[in-house]
Amino acid sequence: MGAQIHPQNVIALVWDFDMTLIPGVMQEPIFREYGIDGDQFWREVNALPEYYRRRGINVNPDNAYLNHLITYAAHDRLGRLTNAKLRELGAKIEFYQGLPEFFPYLQRVLGEVQDADRFELHLEHYVVSAGLKEMIMGSAIEPYVDGVWASEFIEAPAQPDFDPDATLDLGGRERGEELFPVEKISQIAIAYDNTSKTRALFEINKGSNKTPVIDVNATMRPEDRRVPFENMIYIADGPSDVPAFSLIRANRGTAFAVYDCGDAKGLEQADTLRKDGRVDYFGIADYRVESPTAQWLCMRVRQIAKTIIEQRREALKKSVGTAPKHLTP
Repeated sequence: MGAQIHPQNVIALVWDFDMTLIPGVMQEPIFREYGIDGDQFWREVNALPEYYRRRGINVNPDNAYLNHLITYAAHDRLGRLTNAKLRELGAKIEFYQGLPEFFPYLQRVLGEVQDADRFELHLEHYVVSAGLKEMIMGSAIEPYVDGVWASEFIEAPAQPDFDPDATLDLGGRERGEELFPVEKISQIAIAYDNTSKTRALFEINKGSNKTPVIDVNATMRPEDRRVPFENMIYIADGPSDVPAFSLIRANRGTAFAVYDCGDAKGLEQADTLRKDGRVDYFGIADYRVESPTAQWLCMRVRQIAKTIIEQRREALKKSVGTAPKHLTP
């Protein structure tokens, strides 16, 4: 058996975004900026699958809103909506209480576990969302996360007969010539839905997000995976995250559901997830350090850390032989 590829000393918290880190959805600043009726927009989005089905076209309901945003932009309803503008609007996203301060607080909690420094344990935060990456990257949470998986747009699509070796500047120009002016978002670069989120979990698990030469679909021994699933905590708000919850739970990881304070339906939904074995526990989306949710997540980080440390101690015992002693007559 060869040496391990990774020391497996990472604890990863993987967060959904909408209704998990923020109340509501991240697109609200877009609607406010351009005077769009958000309720009307989402009613249209919800009607799209049936609208297209009647025309013999199947669309993914999880990310149909991406194309609808592009349609709004194409009809000049969103001004000059660029990726840079999305990042700027991300700064206006409002988070649940306790955020983003809870992220670095958890780092300190891990540092206080006995022997955590000796065994070089560290904690990483990731966001996996069907929302918009540029907005997340522009938000207050960005300095504290180690990676984001979310949907992205293209502003300047490659044109017919384009030069694959050319590099584009931010104005969409190629080698000094006008290629395609960057005016607004016009194509989807990548779209995440509730099922494809599981791919992100495997990328974290195998370490392909840190070491790109590791293909996420490659076979890998459990002992070689950078973040074993049992060292992960997945936090999300509801049924749309069942595929990710199921993957985490099936591999001995931790799944935690949150709901908005005062939301009776949200509470019932979270309790159903627990009864169905989808999550280990649930709590209010309140991340102030004194809240039950924050305390439970801190407790779980400590428990995972202590398990890793104990495993490392046992591995040392097996690897290091017994020193010779004087024989007694």
